[in-house]
Amino acid sequence: MNPTVSAATGKLGILMPGMGAVATTFVAGVIASRKGLAHPTGSLTQTANIRLGKRTEKRNPKIKDFVPLASLDSIVFGGWDVYGDNMFDAALKAGVLERGMVELIREDLEKIVPMKAVFDKRYVKNLEGSNVKPQTSKLELIEELMADIENFKIANDCERLVMVWCGSTEIYHEAKEVHSSLANFEAGLASNDPDIAPSMMYAYAAIKSGVPFAMGAPNLCLDIPALEELATLTHTPIAGKDFKTGQTLMKTIVAPGLRARALGVRGWFSTNILGNRDGLVLDAPENFKTKEVSKGNVLDGILDAEQNPELWGDIHHKVRIEYYPPLGDNKEGWDNIDIFGWMGYQMQIKINFLCRDSILAAPIVLDLALFLDVAKRANLSGIQEWLSFYWKAPQTLPGLEPIHDLFKQLEKLENTLRYLMGEELITNLGMDYYENVEEDVEL
Repeated sequence: MNPTVSAATGKLGILMPGMGAVATTFVAGVIASRKGLAHPTGSLTQTANIRLGKRTEKRNPKIKDFVPLASLDSIVFGGWDVYGDNMFDAALKAGVLERGMVELIREDLEKIVPMKAVFDKRYVKNLEGSNVKPQTSKLELIEELMADIENFKIANDCERLVMVWCGSTEIYHEAKEVHSSLANFEAGLASNDPDIAPSMMYAYAAIKSGVPFAMGAPNLCLDIPALEELATLTHTPIAGKDFKTGQTLMKTIVAPGLRARALGVRGWFSTNILGNRDGLVLDAPENFKTKEVSKGNVLDGILDAEQNPELWGDIHHKVRIEYYPPLGDNKEGWDNIDIFGWMGYQMQIKINFLCRDSILAAPIVLDLALFLDVAKRANLSGIQEWLSFYWKAPQTLPGLEPIHDLFKQLEKLENTLRYLMGEELITNLGMDYYENVEEDVEL
């Protein structure tokens, strides 16, 4: 039996830990779109169509006309940041958008001021900030975050909330005993365990409050048994991790094509240069390793060395990220791909992607917020693997390999929407068309 998706009545509050380049670009884009000043390009929820039924039926509505999504007019914004700038000033400092556009929506942006953040410099050593909560016990900080959530909901008359992490990449660390169960995690909060990172505290506060949570960075966070257990107990949807924007987006487009043609890959060398706050944070080796692991797993999930060792059994895959301040939020990704084909003859593919990281991330924030809100209204809880389309490292159940192929991810997302809305799933087999033709000819 298909679940029922309740109507999107009232206001939807979108809370963001981290209100820098990505968050300000996202918020400015939504405000500009609802004022008719811009188009929400790149957002599936706002611009994409979905096929329903047979091709011959020609039913291809916009996703926003098919699924009961919250409207852009119903959204309100809030969040936390270690810097106290309102969103107008933060957007200017981020330097993603042209000042003329930001000035057009200045009044709306100036009203959005970040709450004091939970911050631990051990996890992001290259950042300094003064807009932080006093370093009291972790239990007290959790209580403050939950109070922030409730107060925001009341002050803005929100019916529902969603939280999307738009903050920095934390240092690389692996799951430990404190993360292994909800009981251990809560005991760790009580004892101020240093292995409980700030992002985990935001996630815990959100999930405990029944607020869906998406992890936009590669941090170890939602993908620990403790928070997965809490999400199941509170019937809260969660999804992550690490927004799939620039170079990794290209990998999940190109690698499936190489696999589809059964072409071999000897090496894939990737270099990124960027100069925004994300680049500054990733300039620290401990933080870069977190991103490196997230980006590095993508090829393994598409080019299966065990199934085809003669094609992909010995790929030399290297990822580099360099902090280069003059680029600002613009990011340049270089990929050199050494491939081979018939009789082992070698070829190369070179990609130079001059992208804008926050421009690519902003529509992801919107889609995740709206889709997680749908999931909550459909009474779905726990890991939402159908949102893998948006992630570098999609979260799955333990022992279940994630799908990295962008096109399979999109098929999974669209079929989930069809399922939620009681429509027939589409396999693209297409044999029935030709069987009907043969029957007509026989007649």
